[in-house]
Amino acid sequence: MSETVINRILECFYILAGLQFIYTAYRALKAPDKGKRVGTALFWLILAILFIAGPYLPNVINGLLIVFMGILTLFKQVAIKNIIDVNEREVEQGARRYGNKLFIPALVLAVVAVIVSNWTPLGGAIGLGVSSVVGLIAALIVIKPKAKYILYDSDRLTQQVGAVGILPQFLAALGVLFTASGVGKVISHGISSFLPEGSHLVGSIAYILGMVLFTMLMGNAFAAFTVITASIGIPFVIAQGGDPVIAGALAMTGGFCGTLITPMAANFNTLPVALLEMKDEFGVIKAQLPIALLLIVAHIALMYFWAF
Repeated sequence: MSETVINRILECFYILAGLQFIYTAYRALKAPDKGKRVGTALFWLILAILFIAGPYLPNVINGLLIVFMGILTLFKQVAIKNIIDVNEREVEQGARRYGNKLFIPALVLAVVAVIVSNWTPLGGAIGLGVSSVVGLIAALIVIKPKAKYILYDSDRLTQQVGAVGILPQFLAALGVLFTASGVGKVISHGISSFLPEGSHLVGSIAYILGMVLFTMLMGNAFAAFTVITASIGIPFVIAQGGDPVIAGALAMTGGFCGTLITPMAANFNTLPVALLEMKDEFGVIKAQLPIALLLIVAHIALMYFWAF
């Protein structure tokens, strides 16, 4: 299957997501509470435009729309508006009526995602889209909900995730920009002025800690990997005889230690707080901090003994 066909299929799923965002914008605009109603509707409408028409708009327009979305969130104009939640009585009735059958759609979604991602040429992104559609069909067959409930629940989850749901994509793009703008070279030049070359231990510490700290800033280990590997990993570890496969793998998982302890990793640390309505916004990070620190030390030791 050609890359062109795969991209076209992927665009179909982006359009479906965009249509959902349009519905969310409509729900926000119709909210009886007028506070932040317009800002919330604009945010989801702009995101819908980017998903549906982004490839066909000039890059400058796309950039301005993203900046405007950032301004809306900066001034806290995006809120949860006009969602329809399920009451406790309906939850209990559904649990008694369907029992373990409620897990069937979720299991179908997971199995289809794995099959499409691993055993077809469509890839992971399309696999998620296909599995979502198949999972929805399974839910319609098993639970037989009213069609409007599908829209209500999709809107509820979309708004509960909120603006943090698109933060990983923005951070990944920021990593590409950092690499293209030569940030890695600047970091490498600055570190080489005080780090001694030839020390395997110092190189291991610098590579892992660099990944951890930059991941904490970026919120994404993938975005940090290109910058830190170019600036620290290659000159201070690989060039000193370190195995690039082992060093690279440990650097990536070391970066994930930084993911555990930063609010910038929104999908891991901020999103659960919003979905679970936790009172302590840093509760997830506080729980993960001790394990993260132990893993950082373990990664430094593993790189020192395994990579060299």
